[in-house]
Amino acid sequence: MNKVFTMSVASVYVHYVTKVERKGRTTAELDEVIRWLTGFDQQQLQRHLDEETTFEDFFADATLNPNACLITGSVCGVKVQEVEDPLMQQIRYLDKLVDELAKGKAMAKILRTPAV
Repeated sequence: MNKVFTMSVASVYVHYVTKVERKGRTTAELDEVIRWLTGFDQQQLQRHLDEETTFEDFFADATLNPNACLITGSVCGVKVQEVEDPLMQQIRYLDKLVDELAKGKAMAKILRTPAV
């Protein structure tokens, strides 16, 4: 089993917060991105952070957004759409969304909102 699967989401979340805030984005925006991907409401997300849920349990409890498959591109040189392990792919989706937020992308683009 991959070591990251048993890491707590909270232990990585603090790094996500640092990364996005350093680039002028907010924790509220970060939470919105995570909620979009996982289907959690703010209370459920906070509970997972407070309970230091592992990535494995976090994503097992999540209802992945149907548009998550639209997340493409590379994280650490790995194309997220080519990751074969479903859990690792979900973690990479989250990493990619955090990267996009930190890079200043518009929320509508990050959340894969269809153009009207």
